[in-house]
Amino acid sequence: MTKDNFKRAIVEAHQRLENLSQLASLAVEKSIGQDSPKELLQQAMTEISISLEELQQQNEELIATRNLVEEERQRYYDLFNFAPDGYLLTDATGIIQEANYAAAKLLNVRQSYLIGKPMAVFVHQTERQKFRQIMLQLQQHGQIRREELQIFHEEGITDFPAEITAIAVEDSQGKTGNLRWLFRDISDRHQQEQKIREQAALLDITTDAIIVEDLHNQILFWNQGAEKMYGWQVQEAQGKNTWELLSKKTSPLLSAAQKTVIEHGTWQGELHKFTKNGKEIIIASRWTLMLDAVGLPKSILIIDTDITEKKQLETHLLHSQRLESLGTLASGIAHDLNNILTPIMGIAHLLPLKYPHLDDSSLQMLKILETNAKRGGDLVGQILSFTRGSEKKFTILLVSQLLEDIKQILQQTFPKFIDINTDITPDIGMVFGDNTELHQVLMNLVVNARDAMPNGGKLCISATKLFIDENHARMHIGATANSYVKITVADTGVGIDSEIIDRIFDPFFTTKEVGKGTGLGLSILMSIVKSHGGFVEVASEVGIGTKFQVYLPSKEGSISQKIEEIELPRGHGELILVVDDEVAITQIAKTTLEIHNYKVLTAQNGIEAIALYTEQKDEIRLVLIDMMMPSMGGETVISSLQIINPQVQIIAMSGLANSEALIQTTGVEIQGFLAKPFTAEQLLNFVQRIFR
Repeated sequence: MTKDNFKRAIVEAHQRLENLSQLASLAVEKSIGQDSPKELLQQAMTEISISLEELQQQNEELIATRNLVEEERQRYYDLFNFAPDGYLLTDATGIIQEANYAAAKLLNVRQSYLIGKPMAVFVHQTERQKFRQIMLQLQQHGQIRREELQIFHEEGITDFPAEITAIAVEDSQGKTGNLRWLFRDISDRHQQEQKIREQAALLDITTDAIIVEDLHNQILFWNQGAEKMYGWQVQEAQGKNTWELLSKKTSPLLSAAQKTVIEHGTWQGELHKFTKNGKEIIIASRWTLMLDAVGLPKSILIIDTDITEKKQLETHLLHSQRLESLGTLASGIAHDLNNILTPIMGIAHLLPLKYPHLDDSSLQMLKILETNAKRGGDLVGQILSFTRGSEKKFTILLVSQLLEDIKQILQQTFPKFIDINTDITPDIGMVFGDNTELHQVLMNLVVNARDAMPNGGKLCISATKLFIDENHARMHIGATANSYVKITVADTGVGIDSEIIDRIFDPFFTTKEVGKGTGLGLSILMSIVKSHGGFVEVASEVGIGTKFQVYLPSKEGSISQKIEEIELPRGHGELILVVDDEVAITQIAKTTLEIHNYKVLTAQNGIEAIALYTEQKDEIRLVLIDMMMPSMGGETVISSLQIINPQVQIIAMSGLANSEALIQTTGVEIQGFLAKPFTAEQLLNFVQRIFR
């Protein structure tokens, strides 16, 4: 029963009592002077009885209604007073009339303290203007929802962020009667939001791509790392199919990865993906299955790391390891080749001495034999220089001779369908450089030109001399004002794409197929040319060809040709011990030295050498010893000889190491180092230097 019904029932009960009173009075009046008052009295009593019963019933209903109203009032009080959110009732101006327990607790005051206080005193002074706007909005629109205000504890001591909801209640005249306010402390929410913002910032700071996709591969989340890695902005990637966007097509590996992550919860592996501009990159990808509130799969979290450079470094390391293996193999081959070439060079020199009446044709053939043996030694040195590095030997070189040597090699080794042309200015002059390294530069360029013309073409080698002044030097990176020899190697091959031409000198960069190039050739070329004070320029057009121009500082002067044979130095009967496991080398060295007035003892190994030296240490003036011998190496033999005689004179021989490297690695002291293969002239000059 409502409050209005309760009032109506009381009015009706009073009306009934009044009616009964009137009826009793009427009965008394009628009974006076009547013959039958009994009937009238009986009728009145009956009506009174009925009315009393109805009154009793209504009284019971009124009691029940009163109890119900009391229960509702108590329930309202409980809800009001023990609600978790703060509740305030104010008048239209904001004066607090009622406040629940939660409001007092949030504001850290007693409930009674709040009554009569303006609500504005609990609002931070920086937000008083906002509070006035909220009051105005309540008067105009009747309600506000989820506004934020900074609220004070204890009138300004501490504050907290509060979420406010309010409604205006009209009075009987349709005006704003009072305002009902609901507010709650949202400090925890702010902290969570701040934590989320910090976590989001971490997601964006990381260089990894973090992607969330649904089970149909549609992108739900795309961080800044993904933007940087793949080039797609978040608005471009959102909602797109991951596989179509990054992988171009479905692959068995992607399908297997998705099946694994759904069945087992995680997957990780390497994937090849594509950026927005079509560049292929290698990705280390980790997938994690995300579940909803009831434990069902809802999405997949993907974390991608770009490992392209790492994989390239691994590939380069494998290249380096292969080169190291090749270097080890080349060292062994070089040792054997140098041992073979040394007697050839020696015989080519000794035969004219033994047979002084040889005809010119025979002498010419011996000269060719000696020249080619020297060239073979240079090629071995070139291989060792590439695999292990060697000491530079700068001399004055004729450019025309350098290019002529290259031309001969090309004509003997290149396919016949490549047309080779040379154009060399007669007075091209000289450069100061290392013969082996410059051969390596030119061979690298012509081999690259050959590879660029698999179906044939034209290879042109030319050389001119020019002067670059200060103005022109500024236009060429690495150039200075100087006279240069410009060597040009041009081909009509496939050409180099303009997008990669700036990278061709980078170490390990190559456009050749796997197994056909290490990507080191041009970087080594650039290093060599720079070490000679020069620079390199390249121009290319796809389908037309490529032109490399190598600029080397020219050397003024001339090289006089030897007209007369120089008489080789001769000894005075000094005894020399020659130690080498190669019989041909000991024989050639012995013959050469004996012809030039030296006495010679030979030993084929270290033990024999020590024995001979022990017997004749007082007569032996010099030991010529190979560093690479079986059973007992040269280092051990030298150490033993120096124990026997600390003053022993030693010349070391080797086809592998130079003198500086030998001293650094072995620590032995020697008087000279003779690199194999060597000529008779080199041998005799070394020996004479010791006895001088």
